[in-house]
Amino acid sequence: MIQTKADYIHARIAEGEHQQQDFKFEISDARKIAKSLSAFSNTDGGRLLVGVKDNGKIAGVRSEEEIYMIEAAAKLYCKPQIDCEMHVHTVEGRTVLEVIVPPGEQKPYCAKDHDNRWWAYIRVRDENILATPVHIKVWQQAGTPKGVFVHYTETEQMLLDYLSSHDSITLNQYCRMAKISRPKAENTLAKFIRFELVEPYFDGQRFLFRQNEKSS
Repeated sequence: MIQTKADYIHARIAEGEHQQQDFKFEISDARKIAKSLSAFSNTDGGRLLVGVKDNGKIAGVRSEEEIYMIEAAAKLYCKPQIDCEMHVHTVEGRTVLEVIVPPGEQKPYCAKDHDNRWWAYIRVRDENILATPVHIKVWQQAGTPKGVFVHYTETEQMLLDYLSSHDSITLNQYCRMAKISRPKAENTLAKFIRFELVEPYFDGQRFLFRQNEKSS
């Protein structure tokens, strides 16, 4: 069976919004779209379907200006710039714009807010969440050799021991328990994430850190 553009879009809409897909009824603010582009680029990549309501109903893109706003978001309000693919589909007489965002190779990708500050986001399920300083350090360390652990410091071993008998820990809890500064705690967590000893997860309100199942 030959799949038409309409079939393709209906199949994507049927998936609903998820970690790699977001619906946008309209594009009215390039800075808000930059957040989505940042989140997709910093995570697993993804797809924006513009002209589709949150409930999956096709409303259609209202003007070509929305295409220009996406280009502005990717080039002017994201740092580094994000290269997106854009495809125009006609479905039920309405235009749906598909924006494909690849996983980034120069993380972190930051989006500029209305106060001209730059923030990095990640995609968690169907939400764009502000990345933590630990995420930033994981990305910054990504270009450096991992090396091999010869031994753990006292505060590193303290973290591993705690997570072997507890479900999770917050950054602040680790700072207090080990009596170390936030930057040092962030560096340790980032290093352990890179070595797949620890993994971050979002509980709906904040990021916590738990033992990576691969290491247990």
